[in-house]
Amino acid sequence: MIRSKTWTVELFLSEEDGHTRAEAVLRSGADRELRAVGRARRHPDDAEIPEIGDEVATSRALSELAHKVLDAAASDIEAATGRAARVHA
Repeated sequence: MIRSKTWTVELFLSEEDGHTRAEAVLRSGADRELRAVGRARRHPDDAEIPEIGDEVATSRALSELAHKVLDAAASDIEAATGRAARVHA
């Protein structure tokens, strides 16, 4: 049986005074929403190139989000089996 699903990740970016914040929100369709935040700060001597702050903050938010998805999987395994679970990246 082939099963297809779509999970959506939305990224919300904001920048102020050389500080960039990215929030990643995963909606899996199973009434579960996971959120993660990443931040970046421009060094005062660096050129102002907003895309770089966006990229760094986004990568940090997505990295944190990936860890949260693994933690959720481990929790679901524990709930289903009644045993401690560890999911490796």
